[in-house]
Amino acid sequence: MTGPIHLYDRYDEPDQLRDQLRRLLRHRGVIALGIVLGLLGGAALALSRAHTYTSTSEVLVRSTADPFGTVSVAADNQVSMGTEQQIAASAAVAVRAARLMGQADGRAAALEDDLRITNQAKSQVLRFEFTARTPKRAARGANAFAEAYLADRKARNQAAVQRATRSVEQQIKTVEAAQKKETEDDDATKALQSQLDTLRKRVVDINSRDTDGGDVVRRGEAPARPSVPGWPTLLALGLAGGLGLGILLAWLRSALDTRVRSADEARAALRTPVLGLLPPGHGEDDDLPAVGRQGGDRAEMLRALAYRLRGTGLPAGTGRLLVVSPRRGAATEEVAVNLAAALAECGDEVLLVDADPGTAALTARLPLLPDDARTPGDAPSLPDGSRLVDAGTAGRFACCAGGTGSPARTGGAAAVHRLPAGSDSRTTVVVTRPLLEHADALALAQRVDGVVLVAGLGTTRRDDLRRVHELIDCSGGTLLGIVLDAGRRGRLRAVLRRRPARRPEAETVPPVVELPAQDDTLSVSRG
Repeated sequence: MTGPIHLYDRYDEPDQLRDQLRRLLRHRGVIALGIVLGLLGGAALALSRAHTYTSTSEVLVRSTADPFGTVSVAADNQVSMGTEQQIAASAAVAVRAARLMGQADGRAAALEDDLRITNQAKSQVLRFEFTARTPKRAARGANAFAEAYLADRKARNQAAVQRATRSVEQQIKTVEAAQKKETEDDDATKALQSQLDTLRKRVVDINSRDTDGGDVVRRGEAPARPSVPGWPTLLALGLAGGLGLGILLAWLRSALDTRVRSADEARAALRTPVLGLLPPGHGEDDDLPAVGRQGGDRAEMLRALAYRLRGTGLPAGTGRLLVVSPRRGAATEEVAVNLAAALAECGDEVLLVDADPGTAALTARLPLLPDDARTPGDAPSLPDGSRLVDAGTAGRFACCAGGTGSPARTGGAAAVHRLPAGSDSRTTVVVTRPLLEHADALALAQRVDGVVLVAGLGTTRRDDLRRVHELIDCSGGTLLGIVLDAGRRGRLRAVLRRRPARRPEAETVPPVVELPAQDDTLSVSRG
């Protein structure tokens, strides 16, 4: 009895975490920007609030709800602390505080901005918190607002006393006038006198009430430390906040990014294997070919690509390959030239065909052998109009320009004609214009043994790869795989060193280039 078969799940939790980290680290610039913004925010907060001090004073509010009534009411029901808090934050109290601090009335609004009044639940204590640039000014402001509030509350209580006293005195005058009229009836006179005595006692009770309305239970003192954290704490908080902001921005950028960033993404979008990943070069793409003439990681990877294609796509060692990219910008010519050199190094007879019309011929950038350097055995085996390329230790291979016409012409692929069969002993590598920009590559894909797609890592969109797969599949072509180019280092130096390639005056472009065929014939013509 066999046990359960373990299936490798590439979306297991550790792999998902590593994949997410790789996606975030691709946008290191965005993360760095978030960290810089966080540090700048922390520094700005430290500059604006690092030297501010806060002092606190507290006032116990006494009951003022119907203070002259005869019915006893609980103290907590006689005071509306919400109303008193609003009164303490009013402009009238701020004007009184400004006067106590020796400032003009116009500064009252500015003082209100530095004041904070709070009241705890089920408490009759108002807390005045005043913030200023110096400790003494903070304490002075907190005490000034507490005293201004008590003064305002006392004035309101005194005004209430005066109103109540005037009302009772008016009643006394009315009773005295009625008493003067009632001179004959003794009972009425006694009743009026009793009422008059009660009202006079009421006046005495009103005037004897305490109108202070509150007590200062805590006076503001000069604080010893600023009210906000210092520079180290604020910068650390800014660093943490900036890191979180950077990670969020990087995640959003990764979620919205449609470009191919890894081999797994290319494999999932194209549904074909990744044949190779070219490491970053040094911007010296004019030195073609690299295989057989110079070393480096890119040359070794291109040599390994040729071995892989020879072992999988071309088992007999002969055939026709089309090297094409979805759009311009990929290292299509570099891959095609070095692939031809690597196949020649394996002992194959190779023909490199440049089927890209309207651009400088690829042969002008290759180290061509002069005619007098050819051996007697080279001439019969070379196709008409082709030249020999010196690939150094890799050997030699033939190269010819197979595209003619102007860049505006879109019917270059229509010049493909059948040729007589029989010339099937040579491996042909064809390089042409991008597949999604011209129809030439799609016409050639139907007549070759396999298509090798070259795409830039980080510059090619996943939608373009899906379109390429659909076009090649619908045309009946065979997509062998994709080669990803990681780009080049030193692009500025490469641009400065780049010189426009010119055709040699003595070189003529053949009107028709023959491609070796197995079952059918192929011809790419210019004009």
